[in-house]
Amino acid sequence: MRIITDFHIHSKYSRAVSKEMDLNNLNKWAQIKGIDVLGTGDFTHPQWLKELKENLEPAEEGLFKLKNINKNFTRFILTTEVSCIYSKKGRVRKIHILIFVPDFRTAERINKRLDLIGNLSADGRPILGLDAKELVKIVLNISPQAVIIPAHLWTPWFGILGSKSGFDSFEECFEEWNEYIFAAETGLSSNPAMNWRLSKLDDITLISNSDAHSPQKIGREANVFNIEISYSSIINAIRFKNKEKFLYTIEFFPEEGKYHYDGHRGCGVSCSSEETRKYGGVCPVCGKSLTIGVMSRVEELADRKKGFLPSYAIPFKSLVPLKEIIADALDLGTQSKKVEGEYFNLVNHFENEFRVLLDVGFDDLKKITSSRIAEAIIKVREGKVYLKPGYDGVFGRITVFPEKIKFVSSKSRQNSLF
Repeated sequence: MRIITDFHIHSKYSRAVSKEMDLNNLNKWAQIKGIDVLGTGDFTHPQWLKELKENLEPAEEGLFKLKNINKNFTRFILTTEVSCIYSKKGRVRKIHILIFVPDFRTAERINKRLDLIGNLSADGRPILGLDAKELVKIVLNISPQAVIIPAHLWTPWFGILGSKSGFDSFEECFEEWNEYIFAAETGLSSNPAMNWRLSKLDDITLISNSDAHSPQKIGREANVFNIEISYSSIINAIRFKNKEKFLYTIEFFPEEGKYHYDGHRGCGVSCSSEETRKYGGVCPVCGKSLTIGVMSRVEELADRKKGFLPSYAIPFKSLVPLKEIIADALDLGTQSKKVEGEYFNLVNHFENEFRVLLDVGFDDLKKITSSRIAEAIIKVREGKVYLKPGYDGVFGRITVFPEKIKFVSSKSRQNSLF
C-alpha cells in the first residue's frame, strides 16, 4: 500500500506562516495533494496543542484523524521543530531539530520540560538556549519512542551541517547521544545524491518534507512508503532503511532551493563554488562576505566524488509542484485564474496532485489538458529540465521549454540539464 507522508510543516502560530494553516485546511489540502500522513507541526505551542487535542481523535497506532468527518483519509502524526541556539567550541550554533512523538501525553511532558528553558508561547517553532545534545537527552528520557531528526541539515544558518552556524559532523554536535540519531532531512536545497558523497552519513536515513508555511505548499517534498499505516511502521521503515518498505523520497530539484548556490542577494550575485573561490569568498560588487550555500558546503565536507551511489541508498524522484509546471507551460503566474483552473481540472479528474505528477501517462493527460501542459508534466517526471540555481534566500528558477532558457547562463545551462 503506497503511503505518502510529509512530516515537517508549521501551524498558524509560527512566525511568517499563513493564518490558513489550521487543521481543516491541512486536511483539505492533504487530500488535494494526495498526502496520507501529515505532520501536525508545532506541538510545542500551547494553543496549537490545545487545538490538536480538541479536534483530533486516535486512528491507527500513534496516528490521529479529524473528529466528526465521515469521509476523512488524512492521518496526522505529532511533530514539531525546535530551534536550538547556543555557544559551543567558541562559536554560536543555530540548529533546527524535528521531534516526532506517538501520543499527546508524551508531547505534554516534553512541553512541560522545555517550558522551563524557553517561551513556548512566543513561536510555533520555539527558540531554546539549549545544546542540541541536551534536547536529545531530554526528549528520549521522556519517551524512547520519540524520534529526533535534524531539519534541513545543510541550510547555512540553521542546518546541523550549515556553513554559518553548523558543525562538520553529527558526532561533533550530538557527542555521546549521536547513536540515537538515525535520520536527517535533506531540505529543499539538497537531494540524496549530494548527501551520498559523505561517508559520515552512511548510517543516516534521508527523509524529505515540505517545511510548508501555507497549505498549498505541503507535499512539495515528501516520503513514500509501502507499509501498513501506523507510527511504529513509519519509524521502523525509516530507522532500518528498509528499501522494500521505504520506497523513495520526493525531492525538489535542489537548484530550485533558495540556498543551493553561494551568493549575495543584496547585489544580485550568484556564484558556483568555483566562482566563490575565485572571488575569495567575498561579493565582487560590494566586498561583503558571500553566503556560502549548500553545494559549496557539500563540496567542502565530501569525501566521495559526484555520482557515487551507495548500495543501501533509498531512491528518490525529483519533481516540481503541479501549479509551477502549469504556470511554466502557460507562461503565467502560479496565482493566475487560468493556472488555478487547469490545476483543479487535473486534480479533480485524476484524484490528487501526486497521481498526476507520478502516475498518469501522457495520452491520458492530453485528454484532460493541453498537449503543452501534458508534455511539461512528463518532462519534469523524466528530469528534462533547465534550472537557474537559487542563492542567499532567493529561490531558483526552472523550466522545461528550451525557448525559455534565456534566464539561465550558458555555463549554468550546460550543468543544469538533466
